[in-house]
Amino acid sequence: MRSSCYRKKPIQRLIAAEGYRWIALSLFATVVAWFFGEWPAAILPLVLTGFVISFFRNPNRKIQRDQNVILSPADGKILSVEKCREERYLGKECLRVSIFMSPFNCHINRAPVAGRVVATHYKTGTFEAAFKPKAMETNEHHAVHLADTSGRQWMVVQIAGSIARRIVSYVQPNDSLDMGERFGLIQFGSRTDLYCPPDTKILVSAGEKVRGGKTIIGRTSL
Repeated sequence: MRSSCYRKKPIQRLIAAEGYRWIALSLFATVVAWFFGEWPAAILPLVLTGFVISFFRNPNRKIQRDQNVILSPADGKILSVEKCREERYLGKECLRVSIFMSPFNCHINRAPVAGRVVATHYKTGTFEAAFKPKAMETNEHHAVHLADTSGRQWMVVQIAGSIARRIVSYVQPNDSLDMGERFGLIQFGSRTDLYCPPDTKILVSAGEKVRGGKTIIGRTSL
C-alpha cells in the first residue's frame, strides 16, 4: 500500500520537481510586483525566488560505494548520537543519529546503505520544531525500513517540522536502493533520524555538519 506521502520517482534534475510550482509562484509574484510598482517592490519576491530555488536544489554527488560505510541520509547538523530502543517499527536496540535540516540546507534524502525496502510507515502528527527531542515521537513522519545485503536492519525517518508540512517519498516496499540514492525529500525545514544496528561504529558527534550521500557517518562491524 502506498503511503499518503508517496510520489513516483521523478527524472533527476538539478532542481527537484516538487519545487517547480513554488518557483513559478514566486517568479510570478516578482513580475507582478515589478510591473505594478516601482522596481524596489520586486526585490523581496526576487529574493524569495532565490531562496526557493536554493531550497529545492538537487545536486548530483559522487557516491563512495563501499559496503562497510554508512553515508549521511541528509544535509544538516548532527543533533545527537545515542543508544535507544526503537519500539514503533523495529522493536530492537539501535544507535540513533539525528540530523537537523535548516531551511537553508538541501532537503533531498538519500539511502545510507544499499538495500531493499522492507516496509514504509507514514504517520500523521504534530508539527513541533524539528530540533526538539519530542519531535521524533509526536511529529508527522515517514519511516523507511531497509535491509542491506547482509541482512542488517536500518531505518531512516523523515520528520516534519514547524515549517515543513510536506514529506515526499519515492519508495515503496520491495524497492531496491543503491547507497546514496535519492529516496525522498522534506519541504521547508525538518529532521532526519537514522537508526543503525547497535554494533555500528559511529564517526560523527553532535554539532558536526554533514552532507547527504557524501559524509561517512559510520562503519559497520564487518
